[in-house]
Amino acid sequence: MEAAMTVARVVLDSPLPQLDHLFDYSVPDELAGQVLPGVRVRVPLRSAGRVADGYVVELAEPDAAFSGSLSPIEAVVSPVPVLTDAVWRLARRLADRSAGTASDILRLAVPPRMVRVEKAWLSQAADTAPVPRDDAGEPAAFPVRGYTAGALEAAVAAGERLALRPIRRLSRLPDGTWVGEWAITLASIATATWRRGATAILAVPDHRDLEQLAAALAAIAPGDAVVRADASQSNPDRYKGFLAALSGPRIVIGNRSVVYAPAAELGLVVVWEDSDPLLAEPLSPYVHARDAALVRQELEGCALVLSGLVRSVEAQRLVELGWLRDVGPERAYSPKVVLTANQSASEPAARAARIPSSAWRAAREALSGESGRERGPVLVQVARPGYLPVLSCAHCGQAARCAKCSGPLGVRRAGATPSCGWCGALATEWSCTRCEHTKLRMVTPGSGRTAEELGRAFPGTRVVLADGDHPVLRVGSAPALVVATRGAEPIADGGYQAVLLLDGERMLARETLHVAEDCLRWWTSASVLASPGAPTLLVGVSGDLARDFATDRLVDFAREELTDRRQLRFPPAVRLASVTGAESAVSGVLDAVDPGLLIDVLGPAEVDEKTVRAILRFEYARGAEVAATVRAAVVRNATQRRKAPGGRPGYRPAPTLRVRFDDPEIL
Repeated sequence: MEAAMTVARVVLDSPLPQLDHLFDYSVPDELAGQVLPGVRVRVPLRSAGRVADGYVVELAEPDAAFSGSLSPIEAVVSPVPVLTDAVWRLARRLADRSAGTASDILRLAVPPRMVRVEKAWLSQAADTAPVPRDDAGEPAAFPVRGYTAGALEAAVAAGERLALRPIRRLSRLPDGTWVGEWAITLASIATATWRRGATAILAVPDHRDLEQLAAALAAIAPGDAVVRADASQSNPDRYKGFLAALSGPRIVIGNRSVVYAPAAELGLVVVWEDSDPLLAEPLSPYVHARDAALVRQELEGCALVLSGLVRSVEAQRLVELGWLRDVGPERAYSPKVVLTANQSASEPAARAARIPSSAWRAAREALSGESGRERGPVLVQVARPGYLPVLSCAHCGQAARCAKCSGPLGVRRAGATPSCGWCGALATEWSCTRCEHTKLRMVTPGSGRTAEELGRAFPGTRVVLADGDHPVLRVGSAPALVVATRGAEPIADGGYQAVLLLDGERMLARETLHVAEDCLRWWTSASVLASPGAPTLLVGVSGDLARDFATDRLVDFAREELTDRRQLRFPPAVRLASVTGAESAVSGVLDAVDPGLLIDVLGPAEVDEKTVRAILRFEYARGAEVAATVRAAVVRNATQRRKAPGGRPGYRPAPTLRVRFDDPEIL
């Protein structure tokens, strides 16, 4: 009797929306036993006459109603089941939620295959994974501190969803390394999760946060229990970590894409600083790490922790809905914040460095040890990197632009010729397009110019520059002036003896919905680096936002901001989706969506000569229906035939639509 045919359902590795579904293929006899759920395979595409890569999602019996023949799988690329069922369900749910394709998410979830790494992994014994146990030996785990004894561990073990208020201070690890106390807290609950035999996944915005978290885990968890996955790794290292996560329970740390890491039994997902724009995925379908974590928790029932130095408005909405439980430390740790007007000091060098009198005195006392203060480094936060990143006409004030590409003109270093920030062209014979004046003036001094002026203001003091071009992770406890751009502040051993926050008004001048939230996060991140009792001076900013920062009303700010956005019907009170493309294509999407599903439509508005954009606003309850309708319109647009250029029959240009749900910078 002939054996029943086995059908393999395969998702193709293709960004084309019309191919975003499972394809059925027969499993040939020679590949029986090799074709398993999750393995990489190579399959034929009949209509295109070519071969495509994909993943086997499931094996099934053939449909009794189907009387045709199925194309056989051509080859098994790798025997390793790299696509787990949990990750596939997550990719499918997120793609449907954002009107995207599952394969785009799988490219983030499954790293490229590295043959040598894979062979080495396969050759190892299956029992080489670190075994979680309560007596795992050195380094020993220790309980979470600063919260009710055992409360956080119990909540995570019970699979609760938490909005965690961190302890905002620096702490010293046993090896002498200083990290944020938040890193120790997250490392402790992650290690407790691993010791229960479950995987913990922790996502942080950038490499600075990752270094702190890795240092804390090195002091708490066994080294072989921790897997790191971030953009700075080479492809072999990333694939090696991915395979380690497939082997058994691990503590997986990394940047935004780590939320898709495989886990045999997922016990905890943590997203740190979920308001940071670095956690917003820039690749289609643009799913934010926070949203991916929320959906994964819903699918797998694990514990979820959203935390940050500043509570995001999105997290506050979930707290008010009862989806997250608000948890705070037993004792509040608040920095000493002083608001100061932007009044110049009497010293000419201090005026050039934009330091008011009160900030000048605080810096001088910290560097010299006056007034009984301990001597130590001083942090100066500025808005922009570079030397003179922005110039304008000295006569009329119009922004100086490049004659070739209209990019902004700036000066990269002292004495350099002004050049374009976009194309790099030198502005040797610049003249203003409005008044034809030929002189330039400084609009915004960057970190380099500020460091230069501070060196003059405090002669004999060491000046450290920390920005994107000069990365510095740590400085010692010796007196120094550390000039850093927002987000690039190094950690000082024992903390800074004074923190000066300059350019606050310029930071607030950004045109974005999240500007106040971003500024609070930048300022708070710097203030946490101060030693206990050291002053943090916010220069030139007043009003409610400055008051909330100075009085540590960060959760109250999130609550009030959410109230304002509800009144204006702005995210996260409602959901948004932008549709960008040719006017006819955008109109087709708008015509397809039932107006009853939407609150309203903004636009279409012109983006450039050939492109328009429309913004759809809708309630969360309508999100699935809106996404399904928009996705159907995208597929129709991608599959319709257009007039081909002469001599090119069958020509099909690239799709002309770009859809993005929940774009953080859409307003």
